[in-house]
Amino acid sequence: MTDRTEAVVIVGGVTGVGVARDLAMRGVDTTLLERGSGLNAGTSGRSHGVLHSGARYAEADPEGAADCLRENGIIREIAAGCVADSGGLFLRLAGDDPEYFERKLDACRDLGMEPELLATDEVRERVPEVSDRLEAGFAIPDGVVYPSRLVAATAASAREHGATIYTDAGVTDIEVAAGRITIHTDGAEIVADTVVNAAGPWAGEVASLAGARLGMRPTRGVMVAVERSGIGPVLNRCREPADGDIVVPHGEQAVLGTTSVAVDDPDDFEREDWEVERTLAECAEMVPSLADATVQRTYWGLRPLYEPDEVGREGRGISRDFAVVAHDTAPGLVSVVGGKLTTHRRMAEAVADRVCEDLGVDEPCRTAVEPLPGAGGPERLDELAREFGAVGPADSDVVGE
Repeated sequence: MTDRTEAVVIVGGVTGVGVARDLAMRGVDTTLLERGSGLNAGTSGRSHGVLHSGARYAEADPEGAADCLRENGIIREIAAGCVADSGGLFLRLAGDDPEYFERKLDACRDLGMEPELLATDEVRERVPEVSDRLEAGFAIPDGVVYPSRLVAATAASAREHGATIYTDAGVTDIEVAAGRITIHTDGAEIVADTVVNAAGPWAGEVASLAGARLGMRPTRGVMVAVERSGIGPVLNRCREPADGDIVVPHGEQAVLGTTSVAVDDPDDFEREDWEVERTLAECAEMVPSLADATVQRTYWGLRPLYEPDEVGREGRGISRDFAVVAHDTAPGLVSVVGGKLTTHRRMAEAVADRVCEDLGVDEPCRTAVEPLPGAGGPERLDELAREFGAVGPADSDVVGE
């Protein structure tokens, strides 16, 4: 069987479904292919689920931080049922660099974020269990996002606007010839004008199927979910990025993260006990009671880090910003790499702009203003998550309760 479509999107994480939605809303005949039995099976479903304000990246990547701040507000508007408005705090403990704290605070102000500088007793009012080593803190508009709901609602919107979504459709080969691309899957052949490679840590492998090269250097990171309610806001350690520097409230649990270790094969990588132990110990520096909390589950996620110049930097030194890459060796193939869950909609818009320019489609992006299906109701969102097989480790404790 051979199908014909204008655009194929590979695969069904939050960026992939975001691209499919954007293209479909602009009238592009779009097909999304996911190799797994459900959506949200990769990076999106294994994140720590923070809806970033941009504060985490403010001094190191102000442009990316500004994208986070803007998209934070958009997601709250179009997908309210996918978000918990927890707020967030940056905490400086004894021994942490006070100059770094001031740089972070100033950078947030420069973004127009309006961080709220708090006295230590004001921090304790918000987080009674915070460490006695607390020396300073400020509040920022972080939140918690539930990827299962967000991916499923975005996929439902793409489908409503005419996109076709296939699961169990692993791509085995991509042929580029005569101004068209033929995609071979496990059970079908699809001919398209353009292909969007949104495969995250697997993007390099997908590009290679078309004879293209993409410099990916994914890293793994552990998330540790512990039994702990009442944390309140997202807690960030105010220091240079390091292991175990974030605590995310999650219903009756808290998700602690994370580590950063380079991996060679995103389908086959080690999961080390030391990562769990270090994450627990470091997060307990902020909230000491976490050291004795019962571990409910652990899961590892992969960051789709892009390193085109392959200069051998450590994982935390590679940009978290995104790039849209057109491949000269595979005309019609466009890859989107890097980025964060918070900025997925902006990433999808950038890709759709490029694809529509190539296809001669002159329609504006509307994804920032049209609410997602079921956006205000968790029950409907959880139904969609189950329908699309999108419930992942990141929020399995919340979705469907």
